[in-house]
Order: sequence, then C-alpha cells, then structure tokens
Amino acid sequence: MSAVYDNTRQRHWSDDPLRASAPRTVAETGLPALFLLELVAKILYQRGQLRLGDLAAHSKLPASVLDTLLGQLRAEKLCEQSRRGHSGTDADLVYQLSELGTARAADFTRRNRYAGPAPVSLDAYVQRVQQQSQDALPTRRQHVEEAYRDVVVAPAVLDQLGAAMNSGRAIFLYGPAGSGKSFLSERLRGLLSGHLAVPYALLVDGEVIQMFDPLLHHAVPEQVRSGTLFDRRTPRDQRWVRTQRPLVMHGGELTLAMLGLRFDAGAGVYQAPPHLKANGGILVVDDLGRQACPAADLLNRWIVPLDRRIDVLSLQHGYSFAVPLDVQIVFSSNLTPQALADASILRRLGYKIHIGPLSSGQYEQVFRQVCQQYALPFAADALQALLQRYAAEQTPLLACHPRDLLKQVHDLARYEGRAPELSPAALDWAWNNYFASH
Repeated sequence: MSAVYDNTRQRHWSDDPLRASAPRTVAETGLPALFLLELVAKILYQRGQLRLGDLAAHSKLPASVLDTLLGQLRAEKLCEQSRRGHSGTDADLVYQLSELGTARAADFTRRNRYAGPAPVSLDAYVQRVQQQSQDALPTRRQHVEEAYRDVVVAPAVLDQLGAAMNSGRAIFLYGPAGSGKSFLSERLRGLLSGHLAVPYALLVDGEVIQMFDPLLHHAVPEQVRSGTLFDRRTPRDQRWVRTQRPLVMHGGELTLAMLGLRFDAGAGVYQAPPHLKANGGILVVDDLGRQACPAADLLNRWIVPLDRRIDVLSLQHGYSFAVPLDVQIVFSSNLTPQALADASILRRLGYKIHIGPLSSGQYEQVFRQVCQQYALPFAADALQALLQRYAAEQTPLLACHPRDLLKQVHDLARYEGRAPELSPAALDWAWNNYFASH
C-alpha cells in the first residue's frame, strides 16, 4: 500500500478535525448562557458539593467557562464557594448551591432533568460531520481483500461490495436464509477507516438530544504520535468523544417510530434515531420484511433522505430541523427486491447483491475452517458422504451449515466425555437433528 494512498485513508493529526480546541468563553460554546447556567445549577443540585475539577469532568466544560458561570451564580446568591484543602490553588475550591439556589435548581429540574455533559450546537455538529465525511476515505480492492481475507465469498461479490461502499447509495443484500448476508454485512466494519468525533449531545431549540451511545460508539483514547504537530498542551473540546466509526445493526425489532426522535421523559432528553447515531459509519437493517411495519414503508422512510444526504427530524412540540446524513445503509433480506418494494423504490437502491448457496469447493473451505475452530480432525470421506447427502436431498450448500452441523458433532462428543471426531455416522446424526429428516 503506497504512502500516497495511506494519506487518503488516514488524515494527519496536524490537520485533525477531531482536535477542535476547547471553548474559552461562554460565547465560544455556541450555547445560550442561560442554558449553561441552568445546567451547572442542576449538576450541583443532583451531585451536591463539587470541586471545580470534578464539575469540569462532569460537564465537559473548561475551567475558564465554568469560572464565568459560577461567578454569575454567586452574584445572584445561588451558589456558594468555600475552600477545602491547603494547596492555596483553585483545586481547593468547592462549590455548592445556596438555599435560594437549591430552590431555583429544583425549578430548573422540573422543566428539564438533563444534567449531563454540555451539548454542542446543531451548527457545530453539521460542520463536524462534513469535515469527517466518509467520502474523503475511498474504499479500494486491497481494503476489501483485507477485511474479508478469512471469509469464503465469491470475488465478484467482494467487487460489488467494494464499489457499493464508494457509492454512498443504499446496498440491498438478498438471498436464502443462512447464506451469510448478516455476516458479510458485519464485516463491512473492516472497510471503515479513521476515527470520528461524536458529541455527547446536541442542543436544538432548547432541547437536548443524546448522541453518544457507548454500546455503539467505541471510544478511542487520545495518543501522541511522533513526527506530527499534535500538541497535548492545547485543550481539546471535551464535549466530543473520539470513537471508531460505528456499525449499527437492527433487525425485526425495528419500527417506524424508532426512526424519529424519541423523548425520554424520565431523563429529560431525546434519543437520536439509529441512522443519526450511525453517521460516519454503517447502518444495517437485517431481516428486512420481518418488521411489524411493511418493508416498503421502511425503505420509503430512508431512500429520499439518503439521496439528498439530509434528514428532517421533529421535536415533540413541532419544531423541525435538518440533520446531515453521512451513513452507508445496508438492507439484508431473505426475500427478493421485487417482493419487497415497487420499481420507484428499487431504482433508489443503488446496489442489489445476491448472496446465494456455496459451490462444493467453497463449502469445503468453510467446512475445514470450522473443523479447526472445534478441534475436529478433518476427514475427507466424511465430507464426501455429507456432500452426497446434500445432492440426494437437493439441499442447497449454505454458508451456515458447516458451523451448525459440526457444532452438534462437538456437542455430542462433549456429552459423551470424549474427543470429537469426524465420521459419516456423526454427520448423519447431526443432519437428522438439524434438518428434522425423520
């Protein structure tokens, strides 16, 4: 892989949009001063006495911004400052609400319970999504070969997947159940390079929308790289988390309601929909057609926004706003495209990729891999007998079968307290369990 090519996949840290400097003033946060005052008051209300460092760690706001906010709270007799310790520095200062401040903070909390990390503005989020777009990181054949190096799949399918990842258009994988569609979709994660800056939350029209999800966004620790202009002395805006690019998967549980903002009254925040959390990465809708709502409705919900790279979301009081969509969406189904949607929808699905049964040679490759996983010595005669049964019963060679059949051989050996071994009889036993032949 050439040095020039590497530079298109990994941006230099000296020009890293993830290194946005911390705001030095309240105005530089991009947030209303009143919102920040109430946020600090609610944090103190919920957590009690806090040192400045602890308040900064919780709110993700720098000391320079907190000094201003705490000074205003003190001026309004809402907050008190005391000194605990003997270092003679600001680290000894402890802040707590006054009696009046406690009453006011209780009012703030009744209106909005959110007391987490300070959000970022919608404008800041839009700019950041544009800066770290996947479009700047093209996928090449060598990346696909590396991501799928241990996967048995037709080269033509890999070429389709690689080209589709560069298109930015929706991908539709279809084929029989067990052909490996979900597995291939998950492996697309290996084609995502570089990191993202994901905000803890957004502030839109005075409402907080939670964005960072530790189950989906895997945080990456900051590191110093030699030979770059990366400077640890420059404070980073802690309201953003450096993460790996996400792969978000949903299946039959997905509903249309989940594709809009969901208000959590208990927490006082909105939850971002899955396609917004997947920005900068991949969203996989698995088992399309098994959801409670019609598949055509789900497709309609996304196709036009993906064409325009913009989605429109609405708060519960009716305020609507646009958000950027920089997400590769993958639909996977056991049904054919024609069985799920009409021509007007299908033409917007840029790549329709069929994942079918394996050839006998491919099946043997998968079979050997699974034998290694279960410490089963490979036996050619057992495999040949198995393939003859496939042919006799006209059963397609699906990618999931070697794992499922050999797992049963392994289970039986463990039950009998012996080392697993491969034989035609053992595979016949597993076949009868798996396919319910009797």
